[in-house]
Amino acid sequence: MTTASSLRRDPALTARFLDRVRDLLGPRGLTDDPDLLLPWLTDWRGRYTGRALAMASPASTAEVAALVQLCAEFGVPLVPQGGNSGMAGGATPDASGTAIILSLRRMNAIRTLSADDGQVICEAGVVLQSLQNAAEAAGMRFPLTLGGKGSATIGGLIATNAGGTQVLRHGTMRAQVLGLEAVLADGSVFDGLAVLKKDNRGFDLKQLLIGSEGTLGIVTAACLRLLPAPTGRVTIWAGLASITAARSVLQRLQARLGDVLEGFEVVPAHCLASVLAHQAGARAPLAQADPWNALIEFVTSGDDPVALREAVETVLGEVLEQGLIADAVIAANEREAEAFWALRDGISAAERALGPAMQHDISVPVEKMPEFILAASPALEARFPGCRAVAFGHLGDGNVHFHVLAPAGAVAGVWEETEGKTISAAVHDLVRDWGGSISAEHGIGQMKVDELARLADPVRLGMMRAIKQALDPAGLLNPGKLLRA
Repeated sequence: MTTASSLRRDPALTARFLDRVRDLLGPRGLTDDPDLLLPWLTDWRGRYTGRALAMASPASTAEVAALVQLCAEFGVPLVPQGGNSGMAGGATPDASGTAIILSLRRMNAIRTLSADDGQVICEAGVVLQSLQNAAEAAGMRFPLTLGGKGSATIGGLIATNAGGTQVLRHGTMRAQVLGLEAVLADGSVFDGLAVLKKDNRGFDLKQLLIGSEGTLGIVTAACLRLLPAPTGRVTIWAGLASITAARSVLQRLQARLGDVLEGFEVVPAHCLASVLAHQAGARAPLAQADPWNALIEFVTSGDDPVALREAVETVLGEVLEQGLIADAVIAANEREAEAFWALRDGISAAERALGPAMQHDISVPVEKMPEFILAASPALEARFPGCRAVAFGHLGDGNVHFHVLAPAGAVAGVWEETEGKTISAAVHDLVRDWGGSISAEHGIGQMKVDELARLADPVRLGMMRAIKQALDPAGLLNPGKLLRA
């Protein structure tokens, strides 16, 4: 087998490899023009930029399999890429220039959709919003959404086991996948699309591939579950005095209306103020500014929507009387509900406009999250003067986005690589001490690969490395991501 180092030494060998790929995929299937490649060499956050021989864009599973076989023959690493909207640099090649980007964007077909079966089979390049629209047209819905739904692809969501704002009720991407098709490192195709209620033939191989970030195989298609379209939706914006009060409200809502509680997102005053300043046309839902806010959503697919609203209003009145909520407003219509969600979804962009920050996608046991925030935030601000710690997101999942904003005058690109790295290590140490995870839904990518090696249980790491070695012995699938070589 040819190796990547051989390609670096032999331009003729590189040219022969690219010619073979061009013959395989046709003129639309290979891009090696540096100007056309440029947008796909940097991650969405702008933290990582690499180089690549070319970008291959197969149009079918058969073409992916043949391409992977070619890469194995020539020793060329592959970096799978969907919407390039990942948060951990997992779809960006390294600086060596020996890899090719494997774009799945041309594989964007919805092969079948059955409302009767509650299932859809779609290819990896289907954009999440396109899937949601197709499901809606069939009177169904796909129960996972997130701020980047207009660019995130199904393959990328599966590769990172994405979460989003409906995990509280419906689970992560892992819970939505009924079957999977993937190309392995030798070019063989794992066909696990058939859905069986019971299958006890050993390892659940599709679950092994979900969340593996393209390091064990390349997802080309999936069978996903669909749910009936909502018949009723109630969305609330509530102001609270503390994150502890938010947890108490969540507990009461789960006890009374847990079967229809779909989202519970917390937004501190700082994040809301940032969005109001940054987002055109944004308006504060409440007259007063509270230290914390909660965006709460209830959804039903079968019950009377009027009955749902009445039940929510009753419980909301109770928590207001108990003083757990300072004030609240129920969205009067879909437009207002979407305006509430736009405030939540706009936090990352608004915080980014403020300047450099270290962003952490962390989880701790659900019941410990308020105490973690109350302990970690002041501790970090004291240790790193001038910085500000803010936490927002999925309180009900025990997962918040914990950002540490740089002090005034910090130089973007420099601060992140100096003090920022020290801050992230300190955050991750705290998360470990609280029994949590340094990655709740965005994956490890290249951003956290060293931190995972530093903090993870050695037994866990050993098992992961053994699986990687068994399925990708040459290390050609997304090298440098999730696990160091």
